[in-house]
Amino acid sequence: MDTDLPKLAVCNFQGEAEDLKRFAVKNGFAGVDWTFKTRDLPENECQESRLCKEIARLHPLEVRYHCAFKGIDVGDADVEKARDAVEIFAKVCRLVSKMEGRYVTIHLGLGRTAMHGLSWDRTIGALTDLVGFADGLGVCVCLENLASGWSSRPELFEKLIRKSGAGITLDIGHARVSPSIESQYYVFEDFVAPHESRVFNAHVYHEEREGRHLPPTDLSDMFDRLVLLDSLPCDWWVLELREEQPLRATLDVVRQFLYTKEHSCAAPATAAGTGFIARKEAGAEGFPVHRIAG
Repeated sequence: MDTDLPKLAVCNFQGEAEDLKRFAVKNGFAGVDWTFKTRDLPENECQESRLCKEIARLHPLEVRYHCAFKGIDVGDADVEKARDAVEIFAKVCRLVSKMEGRYVTIHLGLGRTAMHGLSWDRTIGALTDLVGFADGLGVCVCLENLASGWSSRPELFEKLIRKSGAGITLDIGHARVSPSIESQYYVFEDFVAPHESRVFNAHVYHEEREGRHLPPTDLSDMFDRLVLLDSLPCDWWVLELREEQPLRATLDVVRQFLYTKEHSCAAPATAAGTGFIARKEAGAEGFPVHRIAG
């Protein structure tokens, strides 16, 4: 196995851990990105034990964690809501540590149409504290860029990462539809600079439209973004689609890209846009597509 290739991970889109593991192994996935929603969090020791046993059934697949908590923000302008949010995320970090997890992805402003209900200063302070708390448990808290809000703006996303010390979960589908990118005021690379060493996870799909993650039509849809992603130290690529057919399409395209990488002898080229990182030239055509198993 080429150790330079990223680990491909699948979301927990199937109900039972055994079914998910069977699907992942059959189709060459190396891991599972396990998404928590607030209703999934254990409320007592019995439920916690049940969850730990369920996650253990995924072994030897690596598992990383993702918090999809709409309306729960550590920087909420309402002091009580902010305090409750901190407690929820701290609980998740303790749980992830207990399950020997090393990474957890969180959001700022998920599910909000505007950021008026958040405090910037409180967000920075609480996020910094959460990162430090989790680090003491051996867990790296990573902030994901969203399609709207503060984390959709590269200049604010950079400040959030720099001031809090959080890691980065780079969502290439959110980045594509960011107003800052669509307006061409910023480019995709600006979500990474100058913290490329802190990109630990990636969410890979074409784009998000009307709340749905859409697959690429072909390799050209994602090629430039995959080239940039491949140049980063990030080795965890989550194919973030929860329906089987879109997942099939995305896996085919990603495998075609990785085949291109393995068989290309081209020299690195300078990145487009900000040009802060080296990119590898590779042809996008003429390579076989490996179909996902059912």
